[in-house]
Amino acid sequence: MAMSLMAQTPRVVTGTVVDQENGEPIPGISILEKGTNNGTVTDLEGNYRIQVASESAILVFSFLQMETQEILVGNRNPIDVVMAENIGDLDEFVVIGYQSVRKRDLTGATAVVSTENTRSVTANSIGESLQGLAPGVTVRNAGGPGQGASVEIRGVSSFINASPLYVIDGMIADANVTINPNDVESIQILKDASAAAIYGSRAANGVIIVTTKQGQEGPARITLSAKYGIQQLPRGPEMMNNVEFAAMQRRQFENSGLTPPASVTSNFDPTINTNWYDESTRLGNVQDYNVTISGGSKTSTYLVSGSYFKNKGELIGTDFERAAFRINSRSTKGRVTFGENIVLTNSVRNTPPFGNPFYDVYTQLPIIPVQHPRYITNANPDGWGIGTPDAVTYANNPIALSAINTQRSNFAKIVGNAYLEVELADWLTYRFNAGLEASFDHIKTLRRVGEWHFNQPAAPTTIQENRSTYTSLLLEHTLNFNKTFGLHDINGVVGYSQQQSNNQGILAGRTDIQQFGGRYLETIGSATGDPIADGFVNTDFLIVGYLGRLNYTYNDKYLLTFTGRYDADSRFGADNRSRFFPSIAAGWRISDEAFFNSGFVSDLKLRGSYGELGIVTVGSWDYIGFLNSNPRAIFGPDQVPYVGATQARLANPNLGWERRKSQNYGFDANFLEGRIGLSAEYYNSLSEDVLVNLPVAFYLGNLGGDPAVNAASIRNRGLEIEATYRKYSGEFQWDVSANITTIRNRVEDVGNFGEGIDYIQTGITRSQIGRSIGEWYVLKTDGLFQSQEEINNYTGPDGQLIQPHARPGDVRFLDINGDGQINQEDRTFVGSPWPTMQAGGQFNASYGQFTLNIQMVGVFGYSVLNGVRADIDGYQNTNFRRDISPWSPDNRNTTDPRIGFAVGDPGLIDNARLESDRWLEDASYFRIRNLELGYALAPQLNQRLGIQRAKIFISGQNLFTFTKYSGPDPDVVGSGILNRGYDQGNWPANKIYSIGFNCEF
Repeated sequence: MAMSLMAQTPRVVTGTVVDQENGEPIPGISILEKGTNNGTVTDLEGNYRIQVASESAILVFSFLQMETQEILVGNRNPIDVVMAENIGDLDEFVVIGYQSVRKRDLTGATAVVSTENTRSVTANSIGESLQGLAPGVTVRNAGGPGQGASVEIRGVSSFINASPLYVIDGMIADANVTINPNDVESIQILKDASAAAIYGSRAANGVIIVTTKQGQEGPARITLSAKYGIQQLPRGPEMMNNVEFAAMQRRQFENSGLTPPASVTSNFDPTINTNWYDESTRLGNVQDYNVTISGGSKTSTYLVSGSYFKNKGELIGTDFERAAFRINSRSTKGRVTFGENIVLTNSVRNTPPFGNPFYDVYTQLPIIPVQHPRYITNANPDGWGIGTPDAVTYANNPIALSAINTQRSNFAKIVGNAYLEVELADWLTYRFNAGLEASFDHIKTLRRVGEWHFNQPAAPTTIQENRSTYTSLLLEHTLNFNKTFGLHDINGVVGYSQQQSNNQGILAGRTDIQQFGGRYLETIGSATGDPIADGFVNTDFLIVGYLGRLNYTYNDKYLLTFTGRYDADSRFGADNRSRFFPSIAAGWRISDEAFFNSGFVSDLKLRGSYGELGIVTVGSWDYIGFLNSNPRAIFGPDQVPYVGATQARLANPNLGWERRKSQNYGFDANFLEGRIGLSAEYYNSLSEDVLVNLPVAFYLGNLGGDPAVNAASIRNRGLEIEATYRKYSGEFQWDVSANITTIRNRVEDVGNFGEGIDYIQTGITRSQIGRSIGEWYVLKTDGLFQSQEEINNYTGPDGQLIQPHARPGDVRFLDINGDGQINQEDRTFVGSPWPTMQAGGQFNASYGQFTLNIQMVGVFGYSVLNGVRADIDGYQNTNFRRDISPWSPDNRNTTDPRIGFAVGDPGLIDNARLESDRWLEDASYFRIRNLELGYALAPQLNQRLGIQRAKIFISGQNLFTFTKYSGPDPDVVGSGILNRGYDQGNWPANKIYSIGFNCEF
C-alpha cells in the first residue's frame, strides 16, 4: 500500500541532455510527460527540470532530426539522456498512391518535399510553395492574388496540358488556390512511370500526393499561427516624365519632317505629369491566420481547424480572400477503422475581367491625366484620361479600366472523403473510400459607363453572370496486403476505382444596368436592355479503372515492383475508351552485398524502371460532331422554306489518350552513417499520340475549328541530382540541401500538316521536328546601319539592295536564305524559352533558441521575348524608356535605332517588327526565394504565458534576384505551352516582408 502511494506521488525530475557524437549539451530539447500537456525544454546548458505526476510517468524527449526517446521515470533521478541524430531516414514511410512503403524500398522516382520549407513561404497555392524544393519540378509564377502557379514535372510532354494530377487525402481533386498550404502534412511527387502508373490514364504529367494534417493521440492541443506581410512589386524600366516625353516626341516628329502635335508644344501642360506605374500600384499585403484543435486516444483521433487568408493586391482593383474549415477523425474498434477528411473553403477574387496593367503602365503617356474635366463626355462622365487625336495612344487607362470593368469570382468548395478499413487478416486489409469534390462558382462581371482608351466604340453598360456547379464522386475498393516468408517480403494493392464528374451551369447577361442613389443595381433582373449572352456547355464523364501494384523484396537487397492500371474513359469513342498502363521497376541494394565493404558508404541502392502513362487532353464530347440548324433553304414550286443544317465542327471519332513511355535509372546513396545523402536520376520519356489540330479546308465543312488528331510525339530527357548534408555541433546545428535538374525536350513528330511541313508555327515560335517545343523563330539582326554606304553595300546575289527602305540608324536584318530580300523566309531559330538547367537550395540552422531558413532558386540557359519592350521601343504612340538613346549622326554608339514617325516610313516599321531577335533577352536568374529568422520563446516565458511552446519570426520573400533581364521579372509563364516565355506584361514575383508567430497550448 505504501509503495503504491509512493508510486502515485508527484515528483521532480532533473537531468542533462547531451549529443551522442561529441558529448556536448543540447539546448531546446522538448521534454513532455506522455499523455499530458505537461512539458519543458532544456536550457542553454542542456539542463532540464520537470515535475511529473508519479514514478509511472513516461518522459518523451524529442528534437528536430534527432531520434525521439521515451523513458520511464521510475525511481531514477537525475535522468541524463544521450540523443542520437536521426540522419538515417530510410525507414520513413512514403505515400505512393493507395499504400505507403518504406523510403528505403522505393524503386520509382519519388520526391518527398519538406512541409517545413513550404510553410515558410507565403503562397496562394500548394504548387507555388514548391518552387526550388524538388528536382525535376518546375514552378513558375502565374499571376496575382488568387492565381495559381504553373507546375510542370519533368518538362512538357503535350502541346495542350502540362499540369500534374493532384491527389488530396486519397481524393483526385484540384489543389490550386482553394487548399490552404498550412493544412498540409506531407507532399510526395511521383515523377516516373513506375511511381505514377497506379493512376494510369491521368498520370503522364506526374502526380502530386498531398496528405493533410491528422489528429494525433494525446490530450487536446491547440495550435495558433498568424502572419502579416507587406507586398511590393519589382519595378520594370523607368519611363520618361512629361518634360522628357515632350522633348523626345518633338524630336520624333521633327526627324520625320512633321510638325509635332500641340500636346507637346503650344498646349503642353507642365502640371500634368502622370507616373502611371505609381498611380496604378500600391503596397499590397497578406494576412494568414490559422487555428487547429486536435487530440485523441489510442482508438480515436480528431482534428478541427479553421483558417483565413487575405491578399490585397499591388494593382488597384485586385484582391483575394479565402476562408477554410477542415475536420478529420479516425476511429478503430477491433479490426474495423473508419474516418473522414473534409475541407470546406470559400474564396473570393476581385480583378478586372480583361486588360493588362503591366503593359499599360509602361505604354500610357505621362501627359495624360488619370482624370480631368476636359475628358468628360456622355460616354465618359467621370472624365477618365485617354488618348486623343492630339496625344495619340491606344494604351488603356489602367485605373479607369479597373473602375469601369469589375469581375467578382466567388468559389465555394468542398473536398473530402470517408473511408472504412477492415483488417481481414494480419497481412490483408480491405478499404472502401468514397470521395467528393464539389464546387459552386458564381462569377459576376460588370461594365459600367465610361471609356478607358482612345477611339473606343460606343457600348452600353452590361452585366453578366456565370453560375456553375461541378461535382466529382469517387468510389474505390482496394485490398492491401503485406506478407513476409523468411527472406521474402511481398506487399501491394489491388483495387477498383470509379470517378464520375459533372459540370453544369448557366451564363446570362443583359445591357443597360440601372442605377439608384448613384449606385449600380448589380443584378440581371434590374437591367432593362437586350440579352447579350446565354447558355452553357455542360460536361459529364466517367472513368472506371482496375489497379494493382506488387512489391517484392528478397533479403532486403533485391527489389521488384510491378504496377498496372486498366482505365476506361467515356470522353473517347467506343473503340478507344479503354487501355492498360503497365510499369516495372527493379532495385538492388548493393551496399548490403558481402563484397561491398565501405565505411564511407553506409547505403547504396541502384534502381531502374520502365512504364507507360496516359493523359486526357480532350473534352467530354470532342469525338462527336455538331450541327447548326439555323440555315434555311427554299425548295419546290411552292418555294417552301425548309430548316437546314451545317456542320459546325468536324470531329474525330478515333480520339485517344496521349501516351507517355518512360524509362528511369537512378541511385540513392547515404554516406557517413547518413550524414550525407545523394540521389541521382536519368530519365528518357517519349510521348506518343500527342494531340494536334489538323488543318482542314472550310469547304469540307470545317467551320468550327480544325479537328484534333493523335499524331505528334515529344521526347523528354533529363538528369536530376539531389544532395543533403547534416551537421550538428553542440548548440549550432545545421543542414543544407541542393538539387539540380536538366530538361531537354525534342519534337519527334507533328503529324501530317502537308508536304514539306514538319513544324507547328505559332506566331513568333516554331515547334519543329528535331528541336524543342516553341523555340523562338525570328529574324536575326546585326546591329544598325551607320551610313547610307553600308545600306548600299548590303546587296543580294543580283546586286539588289536587301533593305531598300532602310536609312542610317535602322536595324540591319540578316538575309538568312540569301535571296536578296528580308521576308518571312529569313526567320530562323534563335534561342529557346526552356531552361537548360534549374536548381534549388535550402539551408536550415539553429543556435540556441534562434532558427534560420534560407531558400534559393536558380534557372539558367533560356531566353524571354520582352513584348513590353518591343512596344515601347517601337516608338509609336507610346511613352519612352528614360534611358533610350536613339541613333543619330552624333550618337552612333548605341543599340537603339533612329526615332521617327512610322507612317510612310517602312524602315521604322521594320525596326519595330516583333518577329526579331531585338527583343530576346537572356532571362537566366538566381533568386533568394525566402529567408526566415525565428526565435523560440524561453521555457520560463512559455510557462508564464501558459503555453507549451511558441515561436516568433520575420521573413523576406523574393528579396534579391540576380538577372540580366530588363523586365520586372524573368520568371515568365507566357500564354500557353507553344508561347512559353513571351512576356506580354507578366505579373512579377512579389517581394514580401512578413512577421508572424505560432504557438501551441
